[in-house]
Amino acid sequence: MNNTAPIFSKSDNLKFFRTLNKRVNDYFKENNIDKTGNWKLHVKTIVMFALFLTPYFFLLAMDMPFWTYLLLNVVIGIGMAGVGMNVMHDGNHGAYSNKSWVNKFMGGSIYILAGNVYNWQVQHNVLHHTYTNILGHDEDLEAGRILRFSKTSQWYAHHRFQHFYSVFLYGLLTFNWAITTDFLQMRRYLKRNLSYGEFKKPSIRWTTLVITKVIYFSIWLVLPMVLGVTWWKVLLGFLVMHYTAGVILSVVFQLAHVVEETVNPVADEHGEIENTWAIHQLFTTANFAPKNWLVNYYTGGLNHQIEHHIFPNISHVHYNKISEIVKQTAAECNLPYHEFKTTRAAIYSHFNHLRELGRKPQLA
Repeated sequence: MNNTAPIFSKSDNLKFFRTLNKRVNDYFKENNIDKTGNWKLHVKTIVMFALFLTPYFFLLAMDMPFWTYLLLNVVIGIGMAGVGMNVMHDGNHGAYSNKSWVNKFMGGSIYILAGNVYNWQVQHNVLHHTYTNILGHDEDLEAGRILRFSKTSQWYAHHRFQHFYSVFLYGLLTFNWAITTDFLQMRRYLKRNLSYGEFKKPSIRWTTLVITKVIYFSIWLVLPMVLGVTWWKVLLGFLVMHYTAGVILSVVFQLAHVVEETVNPVADEHGEIENTWAIHQLFTTANFAPKNWLVNYYTGGLNHQIEHHIFPNISHVHYNKISEIVKQTAAECNLPYHEFKTTRAAIYSHFNHLRELGRKPQLA
């Protein structure tokens, strides 16, 4: 993997996106369908929330063997990731529905997933989608000193083993959301006056964060204890739930951006790069398992990350159809279209990439 992508002329940049945008718009017009979610997404919403909440109610209502208790918390974690990828994600991109209140409601599901709407929209919609794979701007590439996701990141000796220990840290993603990340991000984003959409007073942001955290911990920790579940079982179940969801969400992201084929462009002092935004997405993003029905269904189309990054306001239920349009247009313009045929191939590329990044720079 290189840190830079080939530079295309201004005319090539404009030709690609104008042609692609027209073809995708024509697809929706000719088929007389909306770009937002449809009945398939509505059914999936029910399925994912059932997967997420049904085991929780069983845990509250029934006394069960310890192994069953842990297994149900694993299922809750799977459902938690499913709601995040399929419902919350589309909602906060304004892609779930053509009605803004529906998008806000579905996007607000992040509050019972341990997150915060404001923080997520700034980190994901603004920073990640605008500065994809640019270290220092895309916070999804930042993991402190413990992991190295880019050749431009500082190297430490322990990175030599990151392809072994990284997956164990991935499980802490949503747990960190719940405990520390949201508070640190809110302070950082408000200090920089970052926002997505309507700008609200900091006092409103902080009040919303505190209240939703109190409600969150009341639902997942306090209520089970009040109803008689032993405190240590509640805490262990909470950790198992988060660890399961964290591993799933982290791996899905890494397979789309931190693989051998993608690049990490270096921005200038103004945070700008040479290629236009659309072409930048092709160099920094990859798809995986595009023909796998289960992967397509469960990941909310995030295995079609190229389509999502170029058309974030189109619901994921359409990605499988428009992917051929994107692939064909990219080929005609001599642009890359990174795609792994299987999830296994993408996983191999990711961990092999981590191994390469873990080598001491002068030996790489």
